Amino acid sequence: MAVGSKNSKRTSQSTIIKVGANEMGKLPPQAQELEDSVLGAIMIEKDAYGTIADLLRPEVFYKDQNRLVYEAIRELASKDQPIDVLSVGEKLRSMGTLEKAGGAVYIADLTRRVASTAHLRYHAQVIAQKATARDLIAMAAQIEEKGFDETQDVEELMQEAEAGIFEISQRSQKRDVTQIDPVIEEAFARMEKASKNDGSISGIPSGFHALDKITSGWQTPDLVIIAARPAMGKTAFVLSMAKNIAVDRKIPVAIFSLEMSNVQLVNRLIMNVCELEGDKIKTGKMSKEDTRRLNTKINIMKGAPLYLDDTPSLSIFELRSKARKLVREHGIKLIIIDYLQLMNAQGSSFGSREQEVSIISRSLKALAKELDIPIIALSQLNRGVEARQGVEGKTPQLSDLRESGAIEQDADMVCFIHRPEYYHLYNDDKTGKDLRGLAQIIVAKHRNGATDSIWLRFRGKYAKFQNEDEAIDADEMMPVAPGGEGVSIQSSMNNSMGAVSFGQQMSPDGATYNGLGENIAPQF
Repeated sequence: MAVGSKNSKRTSQSTIIKVGANEMGKLPPQAQELEDSVLGAIMIEKDAYGTIADLLRPEVFYKDQNRLVYEAIRELASKDQPIDVLSVGEKLRSMGTLEKAGGAVYIADLTRRVASTAHLRYHAQVIAQKATARDLIAMAAQIEEKGFDETQDVEELMQEAEAGIFEISQRSQKRDVTQIDPVIEEAFARMEKASKNDGSISGIPSGFHALDKITSGWQTPDLVIIAARPAMGKTAFVLSMAKNIAVDRKIPVAIFSLEMSNVQLVNRLIMNVCELEGDKIKTGKMSKEDTRRLNTKINIMKGAPLYLDDTPSLSIFELRSKARKLVREHGIKLIIIDYLQLMNAQGSSFGSREQEVSIISRSLKALAKELDIPIIALSQLNRGVEARQGVEGKTPQLSDLRESGAIEQDADMVCFIHRPEYYHLYNDDKTGKDLRGLAQIIVAKHRNGATDSIWLRFRGKYAKFQNEDEAIDADEMMPVAPGGEGVSIQSSMNNSMGAVSFGQQMSPDGATYNGLGENIAPQF
């Protein structure tokens, strides 16, 4: 009984709010005269419908009769049939809605209300804007009613409100057709800017020379997916790249980490920049040389335009809001997301997780276009890689992308990280290349360029990727003796405590190996 009283009270309160608005004389935004004039013009002028077809949907008409008339007009246009008073009336009759639309007299009367067709598109824009205003009012009313419900979770309500506004904005956004001349000028301006850069890099350089040769740098407004199985080093790869871009080149970068905390990310960045093993950072026990290296190199990180956000379970709508602010206030040129499958699209309803991931990937692509910057999102691969045998079998494929084929479809570029030594593959049978301590970066999809693969050096104990030809310490290439101590860097996905941990790591067959495939292997 108490529950019924509570619901009754809430319904009553909502009714009072609506009645109060009517008593104040407020009517929903509308432009009925313009609706009549536009429909009349479409039935008089031969090409009028083509002028406004991209602006108007049946739902934007306030009057029910006008909505039905426009539905009939769209049906005729879709079949390339003539649109006039007689054909529209006949179409309404065949659809069984002629009487609801006001009958033949009402349709004929619409043509008599046309003063001029000179400003037809402007009038259509006004009608669309009024409909958008009504949508906003309806959504706000729903949020208001739920706001009075104390059983509603406020965070979820905020997500729903943001999702609603995003959906309305997507429906209302229309871009006019652009004549080619200004586009040519913009293309030339970009080519001129690219010509002033070193080499052939026209985008944001990753710092990995062989990769930049394929991509010409990360391009705007591309959505780049970097995918791998656990233990391949996804986070280490993007952190190494962020160091190259933000620390070395001072290009503003934002990292959204849904898996690790900001402190964990910075600890790994310190390992990378200062080349200190993780256990020394964790325990603080360092030699004099370690301390000297830390104090010397950590200064290059200070003041770097690198911005971190470790909001867990980040929604696509929160990301949009934060990304816009970062671009506006800090001039961010690149966004990195670690990782896509940990995001959500709260505020919308989905039939499956695959549908939700599809919405997320499409939204990331739309955000990259809106901000005109590249967005790099990490992604997990499914277990199909583990089930396959042989050198070729362990190489990731586009079909291995986890949870949604839409990720492959929406991405401008898909790259895989593959470390053969993780699977005890130490030599390339075709080339004889020594694969120990190396990682293969495979560009499997490249919408605007070639696909290829390159090799980088992976230094597990420093959570660091670097160019294959860069010098490293000689002792890193020496095999670790049996029973020797190795370093493993686990992501929090593999660590229930969510912290960086160090020690021996088991490979798929239960053995432990080092970076050379002997006994103990650094894994990440």
